[in-house]
Amino acid sequence: MTAVVVDTNVPVAANGESSHASVQCGVAAERRLRTIQTRETVLVDEGWEILREYKRLCHPDGRPGAGDPFFKWVLTNRGNETRVRLVPIHVTADGADFTEFPRDSTLTAFDRDDRKFVAVALASSDSPPIVNATDTDWWLFREALARHGVTVEFLCPDLMRER
Repeated sequence: MTAVVVDTNVPVAANGESSHASVQCGVAAERRLRTIQTRETVLVDEGWEILREYKRLCHPDGRPGAGDPFFKWVLTNRGNETRVRLVPIHVTADGADFTEFPRDSTLTAFDRDDRKFVAVALASSDSPPIVNATDTDWWLFREALARHGVTVEFLCPDLMRER
């Protein structure tokens, strides 16, 4: 199975809770999450950084939005490595970053909250894409991330513009 890392903004967009996502973007996010659940493996960190973020923004009972069933599915399948695989990542000694995140001056301004997704992608042996719906930081740093082997799948390219 193909592995992916899913930014929290994808289930949020699927839930219709993203203020700047169009209806089409929400539909694209919902469709992508359904495909992931039926055909792919989601990678999350062993320390539950990603799951804690999902929990803050999604409902673990699987409702009411279309992204909430994805979160419930991840929780239900976290013991099934063909569906959800836990990847070890390591916090730096100062607690401010992850050792797997590239030390690159062109990534200094990259969102600290999104570094866990990059760390999981790089720590995995699968070279998974990071699925993004609404966050323009992924677009702004796509070339620098690509130099380190990180690819980003943009579900809502109409939202991606240079600042």
